Amino acid sequence: MRFVDEAKIIIRSGKGGNGCVSFRREKYVPRGGPDGGDGGKGGDVIFRASSSLLTLYDYRHAPIQEAENGRPGSGRLCFGRAGEDKVIEVPVGTQVYEESDGGERLIADFTRDGQEIVVAQGGRGGKGNAHFKSSTMQVPRFAQPGEEGEEKYLRLELKVFADVGLLGLPNAGKSTFITRISAARPKIAAYPFTTLAPNLGVAIDEQDRKLVVADIPGLIEGAHRGLGLGHTFLRHVERSRFLVHILSVEDVAIDDPLAGFQILDEELRLFDPALSGKPQIRVINKIDTVDHERLSALQAAFDRLGIHVYWMSALNDIGVREVLEAMWAMHLAAKQAEGEVEDGTGG
Repeated sequence: MRFVDEAKIIIRSGKGGNGCVSFRREKYVPRGGPDGGDGGKGGDVIFRASSSLLTLYDYRHAPIQEAENGRPGSGRLCFGRAGEDKVIEVPVGTQVYEESDGGERLIADFTRDGQEIVVAQGGRGGKGNAHFKSSTMQVPRFAQPGEEGEEKYLRLELKVFADVGLLGLPNAGKSTFITRISAARPKIAAYPFTTLAPNLGVAIDEQDRKLVVADIPGLIEGAHRGLGLGHTFLRHVERSRFLVHILSVEDVAIDDPLAGFQILDEELRLFDPALSGKPQIRVINKIDTVDHERLSALQAAFDRLGIHVYWMSALNDIGVREVLEAMWAMHLAAKQAEGEVEDGTGG
């Protein structure tokens, strides 16, 4: 299934059933009164977040979602059946925007599994003529029509919930790294842009705690303007607690060792200033491809700048454990700062 993180749909709640005009017709009851029942309520449109869903792909092919109409009332004070609600399941992290001539506004943000929100109310059922009998109106020959449902034009946007956002220039080895620390198996090849959609991996420690990592397609300079692929997916790291920036050692120059990291930082700042303020871990990958002399020179260059970086070869599993331990430490510190209690059950 393709990863789809945006969809436009139309939703319609159910129309309320019409009230009934009816009079008692019984033997030996010459003056039977009105007995028209009420119409049933129209079905609501309800959005529900589900952790089992990872994409909005289904709604690209089903752009219209409708709840059931309420049934009309009938004689003998029989009420019409209410219309069935339409439940729309979306991935956790989905935001729902209502579109109108004046733009759009956020009407729902799904941040936890099972969260439900009624986005469109079904119309009320109309009252039958039994409601309108009075001392001055003994034979009401009218009933109330059912209320119309709501129609809304919505844009769904998925922002993946992950503890860590994994970023880098193209071909930095992020996908290889995520396969080392989790069960995720993204496509890996020796050319740029093999990651065409975010990949989620889950690292689990000895206490069964979970660390969710989102591998975002490689960024290039100008990504915030739409160049390359990564700009499409930068929204998926907006909710992460911290970032891990991975560069290939081939993209690091001795005379300007921070240049690659600065490209990433600047793209984040231009996309959303809040992103550039997130804590980050800097990692240089593919150290197996250079000799010891160059590696020592690069290390000395970072030392002179007072910048701490981690060195690894994800392919050969060198330094991966140290990077993962740093990620766990930053994750736990962030959770403690947010007032969350670690109970060994993850998240």
